[in-house]
Amino acid sequence: MARRILALTTFLFVLLFLFPAVAAATLQVHFLDVGQGDCAIVLCDGEAMVIDGGPAATSQFVYSYIRNTLELDHIDLMVSTHPHLDHVYGLSAVLNAVPVDLILTPTLKWDSKAFNSMLKYAEMQGSSLAIPDEGDTLSLGSATVTILHCWPEAIDLGRTNDAFIVLRIDYGNTSFLFTGDAEDWSEYMMIDADINLNVDVLKVGHHGSYTASTMEFLEATSPEYAVISAGKGNSYGHPHQEVLENLNSVNSIVLRTDQLGTIVMESDGSSIERCPQDLLSSTTIF
Repeated sequence: MARRILALTTFLFVLLFLFPAVAAATLQVHFLDVGQGDCAIVLCDGEAMVIDGGPAATSQFVYSYIRNTLELDHIDLMVSTHPHLDHVYGLSAVLNAVPVDLILTPTLKWDSKAFNSMLKYAEMQGSSLAIPDEGDTLSLGSATVTILHCWPEAIDLGRTNDAFIVLRIDYGNTSFLFTGDAEDWSEYMMIDADINLNVDVLKVGHHGSYTASTMEFLEATSPEYAVISAGKGNSYGHPHQEVLENLNSVNSIVLRTDQLGTIVMESDGSSIERCPQDLLSSTTIF
């Protein structure tokens, strides 16, 4: 009898204390305000992924956000989507902030100090580097990361933006799509590949440039939220009005780092919300 009571007590303890902890599990995506550049940090079940690192001007901000704001001591996966400076420069700061297990990149060679600095710190740390294949999947906690597009040959064609690693994150019934600087060629390639592009949150391509975000691609993705990472008053005019009109046509809620600062989205596996704390501590830089 005593053993049955003990077993029942243990069972109730699990229900009351452990189940709520599981139910409260979430995936967070931090779209950092790095001015005219890209940097996002994804957190799930105690694991972390960094997607690009932003330009030189915000490297210290990225370092501090990882070490002090999020208090991370380890990065499981870092993605260098392509080697342009507004994406790759801050990745050296990430490697200086915390250890990184695996780095994905569309190329292992690029003639720039910033890219080679990333390679140097990765080697010093012993981080693994790999060029992913389309269709590869990785786990980030209970989330699944899928490589939808990686076209290294585009570099030799003079279309470095289209060499971009495009990735999708699925968590429960919710999803995020990171297209970085991938342009219309890449968008049509993904549409022709007949892969699932429908998502809840789209990180809008190329900072909202008209060179991406074709109407066909936005109709295929049909995002509830569209996040644009761009610098305030940037010389490129990003985001372009044509893209904003296209996003309005597919009824997307547009969130812009140049207006809102760092944007934090959170998913419980069923729905996605914008975290209120980013309203209280805007980190707009430019």
